[in-house]
Amino acid sequence: YYKETCFLSIFQSDISICRFKKKVPKPVAIRGDDITVKSYKVESRITSRFCHTTVKSSVVNSGPNAQSIGFNVQIPKRAFITNFTMNVNGITFVGSVKEKTVARSLYAQARARGKAAGLVRANSQDMETFKTEVHVPPGSKIEFELHYQEMMQRKLGFYEHSLYLQPGRLVPQFQVDVYIYEPSGIASVETPNTLGEHFSGMAKLTSSKHKAHVVFKPSLQQQRKCENCTTSAIDGIFTVKYDVLRDSNAGELHVSDGHFVHFFAPANLSPLPKNIVFAIDVSGSMWGVKMKQTVEAMQTILDDLTMDDYFSIVDFNHNVRCWSEELVPGSTIQVAEAKKYIQNIKPNGGTNINEALMRAVQMLVKASNQGMIDPRSVSMIMLVSDGDPTVGEIKLSAIQKNVKKVMREEFSLFSLGIGFDVDYDFLERIAMENRGVAQRIYTSHDASDQIRRFYSQVSSPLLRKITVQFPENSVSDVTQNHFDKYFSGSELVVAGKVLPSESTTLNSFTTASADRLDLSLQTEADYLELDAELAQQQHAFTGFARQMWAYITVNQLLAERSLAPTAGQKRKITQRILTLAVEHQFVTPLTALLVESEEAKERLLADSPKDPKQGCCAVTDVCLCVFCVTVENDPHFIVHLPKNNMDICFNIDSEPGHILNLVSDPGAGVVVNGQLVGSKRVGVEEKEKVNTYFGTVSVFYQPDGIRVSVSTDRIDLTDGRNNHSFTWGATADITQDRVKVSIVKDSKVMVTVDDKITVMVLLHRVWKKHPTHVDFLGLYIPNNNQYSSEAHGLIGQFGQEPEVRVFNLHQGADPRKKEATMEVKGNKLVVTRGWQKDYRQDSKRGSDVFCWFIHNSGKGFIDGHYTNYIVPRLDSFLPL
Repeated sequence: YYKETCFLSIFQSDISICRFKKKVPKPVAIRGDDITVKSYKVESRITSRFCHTTVKSSVVNSGPNAQSIGFNVQIPKRAFITNFTMNVNGITFVGSVKEKTVARSLYAQARARGKAAGLVRANSQDMETFKTEVHVPPGSKIEFELHYQEMMQRKLGFYEHSLYLQPGRLVPQFQVDVYIYEPSGIASVETPNTLGEHFSGMAKLTSSKHKAHVVFKPSLQQQRKCENCTTSAIDGIFTVKYDVLRDSNAGELHVSDGHFVHFFAPANLSPLPKNIVFAIDVSGSMWGVKMKQTVEAMQTILDDLTMDDYFSIVDFNHNVRCWSEELVPGSTIQVAEAKKYIQNIKPNGGTNINEALMRAVQMLVKASNQGMIDPRSVSMIMLVSDGDPTVGEIKLSAIQKNVKKVMREEFSLFSLGIGFDVDYDFLERIAMENRGVAQRIYTSHDASDQIRRFYSQVSSPLLRKITVQFPENSVSDVTQNHFDKYFSGSELVVAGKVLPSESTTLNSFTTASADRLDLSLQTEADYLELDAELAQQQHAFTGFARQMWAYITVNQLLAERSLAPTAGQKRKITQRILTLAVEHQFVTPLTALLVESEEAKERLLADSPKDPKQGCCAVTDVCLCVFCVTVENDPHFIVHLPKNNMDICFNIDSEPGHILNLVSDPGAGVVVNGQLVGSKRVGVEEKEKVNTYFGTVSVFYQPDGIRVSVSTDRIDLTDGRNNHSFTWGATADITQDRVKVSIVKDSKVMVTVDDKITVMVLLHRVWKKHPTHVDFLGLYIPNNNQYSSEAHGLIGQFGQEPEVRVFNLHQGADPRKKEATMEVKGNKLVVTRGWQKDYRQDSKRGSDVFCWFIHNSGKGFIDGHYTNYIVPRLDSFLPL
């Protein structure tokens, strides 16, 4: 999966940022070489189904060099991060949630002063990853602490709390504590051994009527993969499952801290009959494993049908077919015929989602009009698809509108999106708008189980038309209290604020329709009783009701916002979300976590991710990065060495017309060259040296025979047969084979080759009547480019960072600049502390980058002499 990575560097009071995309392995909790993880502790406090989790770790850089230390925490997708703090060598960073635009503005101000860093979350299967890296000197002590909150959701009769544990190394003090307090009582608690047989029986459980405590505390020896292993066997999800006691079907009403929460999960009711149409995508993209797993899941799902249920199957690609034009009862014979039909499906062709859904709705409407459907039954469509529409109506908003128009109020639509090619946002919107839910199915070995589990959650409807109400003037700001259906094993939750009253109790009234029954239920709760009980509990989360109300409200508003029909309504909903999220400190898609040092001199920023199809996080520039090589006028090279935490500068003293090889990578088939132009010679003696600049930069990809040539006049893309020319006057995105070119009007060009190597070229315009200056190009190449082992060139050689040592710091000939001795590549060089300009943030004035300047055209720092890098043509590789 893809992840945006942000690095925090703290070294001699310097802090810097790098943002880029790359493919990375599954993250471990603590990452770094020669580090000592003193402790890793996780504590979850669950009170009345609301959970507050804290993850803490203490780390020491025990190596001899400065290095990056990573802290990664995978959290459930439904959770909101509420805070992150970090202490680095006594400097404490504390977080606060702000409106995203405000947080980014404060963050940008800090970054402009060279004081900035980044924290992000990225998507994985069922979790999201909170990730940060800190670059620190040897001996540094770092303490990380992350907080997040979530509401436990009841599925198939249980609440399941999951903690992802992957320390990546042995930890002397490793401990997980889960505290549960349920005022109504705990019916059952279990800790399934999801970490593997190695840890069988190591989770210890103690419980009483209202409380439970699960502790997982393996010793250092128990953590080892084998008796003499130095690697940890802890790698997976630690799970606690529980359910609560329910005295009656009226539900539980909890009042605390001026808020109430009503839980409704009745049992011992007969299931309502259901009418279901399965709409299954059988387009060409479903061929292979996806179709095999869908067929496997459908075999089990069809077996679940009873004689009281009615069903049919619509399968669609560019055409739409029906196994049966009418709904049929779920008899043994009909189920067997349906199984046989599904097994014989051969995926091919396009995807006509609109027509398939229209046909499915027509079936339900026809059955209803003909009196086949029991008025108390539940009618639903289950859509299974892995891609966007390609045939018929392909505009998603039009499909959404068409479906809403024909769906009756008593029908529901459930969407299953397989993989990441499907527009999951669309599936979620169309399901929510039609009284259903959506679920992403990950194309792993257990995809068929994921489909079956989802169906199990909606296969047994017990109630219809549920409404939870309260006496007039007793409550306010109530969350959703009308529900279309209630499914066995789930739970409906309503929350709100309690208004001042002379009464000491709050009442709730619930009405619903069951199988041949109309229910009216009532329950009550004392205003003060629960708060008194919570005050006596050591590990209870006393603010649960207030936070749960905010959590439910924000999630419901986010859903409303995605369906808002007008921009005005969307703005109003957005403002309500912002107000609540800031007040209750939730990191949402509209807020960000600003983390500041106590003096607010250093700032960090945490944003929430987008859907994986669009990438995990917003990236303003793939190579907006100081971990890269910068080439500007004359041309000045700035090479950032992240492992050594320093910048190195040197100039190349060449002549106009010369072509310098920057990257020569025959293994990847990529070469980057730049041709120099000279300043104007007005008033300059012929023998006197002129300044040189890059006037043309060329990126050549040999396997596809494609060359992108960027000059100050235009951008040319040549494939050997055709030449396509683009001006700087328009923004454009061009893709040819494995080469992508993005042009930002009058600003820059980004060239990406095979999704592995990126080059950014900045355009610098000067006043045309200037006596000496000419237009020129700046060049930025990130160090995270994935070169082959054969890469070289003035820039390519630094893909493998050299060891550098700077010592003997002393006053230089210029009193403003210090000098030192640098040891690199077996050479001892006299270097000068100076600065160069970086124009990526400010194209006119630039920003200063402090660096060690190497004299004589980089001699001793680059391999060989600079003249070895002069090549004859813009597409020339260096000689082997």
